[in-house]
Amino acid sequence: MPDDFDRIPERRGSDSEKWSRYPPDVLPMWVADMDFRSPEPVIQALRERVEHGIFGYGTEPRALREVLVERLWRLYRWRVAPEALVFVPGVVTGFNLACQALTQPGEGVLVQTPVYPPILDAPGHAQCTRDEMQLSQGPDGRYTVDMDLFARTITPRTRAFILCNPHNPVGRVFTQEELAAMAEECLRHRIVIISDEIHSDLVYRGARHTPIATLAPEVEAQTITLMAPSKTYNIPGLQCSVAVIPNPTLRKRFAEARDGLVPEPNILGYVAALAAYRDGDAWLEAVLQYLERNRDLVCEFVARELPGVRTAKPEGTYLAWLDCRGAGIPGNPHQFFLREAKVALNDGADFGRGGEGFVRLNFGCPRPLLLEGLGRLKAALASLKR
Repeated sequence: MPDDFDRIPERRGSDSEKWSRYPPDVLPMWVADMDFRSPEPVIQALRERVEHGIFGYGTEPRALREVLVERLWRLYRWRVAPEALVFVPGVVTGFNLACQALTQPGEGVLVQTPVYPPILDAPGHAQCTRDEMQLSQGPDGRYTVDMDLFARTITPRTRAFILCNPHNPVGRVFTQEELAAMAEECLRHRIVIISDEIHSDLVYRGARHTPIATLAPEVEAQTITLMAPSKTYNIPGLQCSVAVIPNPTLRKRFAEARDGLVPEPNILGYVAALAAYRDGDAWLEAVLQYLERNRDLVCEFVARELPGVRTAKPEGTYLAWLDCRGAGIPGNPHQFFLREAKVALNDGADFGRGGEGFVRLNFGCPRPLLLEGLGRLKAALASLKR
């Protein structure tokens, strides 16, 4: 592979949100944005489109639906009709649209905490209540779903469930058995599943992603699945995602909710998505191997060098969820590491109940940067004992 994932790109001055939020002496390891160049086929496709020099109103590339339909069948044996695909600028847009389309003000949306903050916000944007259940953390730090609690959290007003799988931030890739139990409960209560599967391509050996909609026809008919090339191929700024909605009634409601409010993806987003899905597999295989080594390095370093901090090995995503509650850190660990280590992590408290005392670390970066960041965390913790 021509890609050199160890090479550190210069991202300051490139209007990068990740690299411009904090002062230059702070190493950013927070937002889910990898510090790798996108696949060369994506760059080349964008270059050719820009060289054309005309940027009028666009439409989706003719081949994109075909490529996605083939991909869903190849990866998951999920046979989806081309018309079931609805393109939207982003997955966050998608689950907010779904909440608007499927609920009435005052109804409930079930979420599992700790979870990606925009999922926490989505029910409120639709003037719904947020029906929260907290994931259960075992002695080894691994999270599971307490199905008794799941059932108890559902109320007569609950209309939708936002599932995050692979889960951000805890890194779980839920098993078929776990997904089936959640789906069965949703079927029983006629709750529509809104499944955020944006990290579905970023799964490591020993785990396998299963789209919840593939469990059974009746589950598929009650599910809106959201996917994107953005995290997979490091193109989130180009804003192109897809909602897979086989049920025509749900699809119609979703489409009506977007009328006049949410545009199609832009032409460069479409170009990048097609090139990534059609020609990016070799790059994806290489980056997954690199990320898996980074993940193992993080877990080993935490266990060996960061006393009082623990983490469970992520099964998917490039995000590590660090439990700092036993490290003796005074106050908020996010603020402590920002101040003392000059490392910007995500504050676990932003992920809802169960996130206090945690930080989220993005290990989707060149290994020299990762080692520098981990070394800074180690030195900051060591300073507590002086």
